[in-house]
Amino acid sequence: MGLGYIGLPTAITAAMHDITVVGVDVNPAVVEKTNAGVLHIVEPGLAEMLRKVVDNGTLHASTIPEISDAYFIVVPTPFKGKHEPDISFVEAATRAVIPFLKEGDLYVIESTSPIGTTEIMANIIFQERPELKGKLHIAYCPERVLPGNVIYELVHNDRVIGGIDEASTAKAMEFYSKFVQGELHATNARTAEMCKLTENSSRDVQIAFANELSLICDRAGINVWELIRLANKHPRVNILQPGCGVGGHCIAVDPYFITSAYPTEAKLIADARAVNNYKAEWCAEKVINAMLRFEIEHSRKPVVAMMGVAFKPDIDDLRESPANAIISKVMQGSNNSRILVVEPNVKEHHVFKLTPYQEAYRTADIVVFLTAHTPFRSLPWDDNKVILDFCGIFKR
Repeated sequence: MGLGYIGLPTAITAAMHDITVVGVDVNPAVVEKTNAGVLHIVEPGLAEMLRKVVDNGTLHASTIPEISDAYFIVVPTPFKGKHEPDISFVEAATRAVIPFLKEGDLYVIESTSPIGTTEIMANIIFQERPELKGKLHIAYCPERVLPGNVIYELVHNDRVIGGIDEASTAKAMEFYSKFVQGELHATNARTAEMCKLTENSSRDVQIAFANELSLICDRAGINVWELIRLANKHPRVNILQPGCGVGGHCIAVDPYFITSAYPTEAKLIADARAVNNYKAEWCAEKVINAMLRFEIEHSRKPVVAMMGVAFKPDIDDLRESPANAIISKVMQGSNNSRILVVEPNVKEHHVFKLTPYQEAYRTADIVVFLTAHTPFRSLPWDDNKVILDFCGIFKR
């Protein structure tokens, strides 16, 4: 249920291991493309796999569920209000499969979810189908893959699997063992839910430390990239690289699932979120100030290249991207300066007109690196340009 950045690769991977899969999505265009063997996301190597499983009949897509033996909920969990998790998509997908459930079936949530969501969905199922109570296997198994390396990681990464009872855990582990070569770790549903949130909150805290160092080093006149390289020579220190914030539908989102439920206890997690959000605002202000200085010094408005919109290098995923927010804020304060937006991994953007990266770099007076895409690293340093390197292209 859900053919997005996780659901579609999971469906394809399972189908590659001789499991007959029905991929369900509410977007008819996604269903049409999938059935035509056309990938609607960017993920290296996945297009070839999709064509293979569609051609051999182990995967087809539909806008409605079909009778199956196992049902996997892989839909978004957005926010409502002020960073409060919204599980309505999970509930809608669950209610859609309830009429198809039968004794002995497996139901698994993979969507990132607040603690207790699996139990809530189990209650909804049994309210609608009380005759199935004690006869279904219900579990939570979060994904933990890296965009750009999904094919490998879906198979080789360890998985944490937590059922509402031991039989459910065992049934889910039996299924995942069909294509997961990593170790399967059994637990209960609430621990598995918390594990997913913990993993991404931990990353967020670590990134916040690097981003906070970059703010301090800017004030102190220190090259943060050199500082981190030297500090990491310590055998027990491994500081991450700073950036212009944190994006994506995991690290930038999951900590709020904890802080919204446990505001008194989750102090460090909340502070890390604040640091990473502030870093994007700080970057935008840096760009706007550089534009004002250029206009004063040259008596004309600058041409500004904003390099990268995706939330991380070499992918097309723009969800929760700090670069997107930075570009929008710079445009609002541009005072009619010419802003060139670059994102080599997408063909078009629904808001920004995109410019090829080499053309933008050649034309711009001010170059702002927001995402460390591989093609950007081939560009030469130019002393005649104002270069704001927020993601370590030149490490200056």
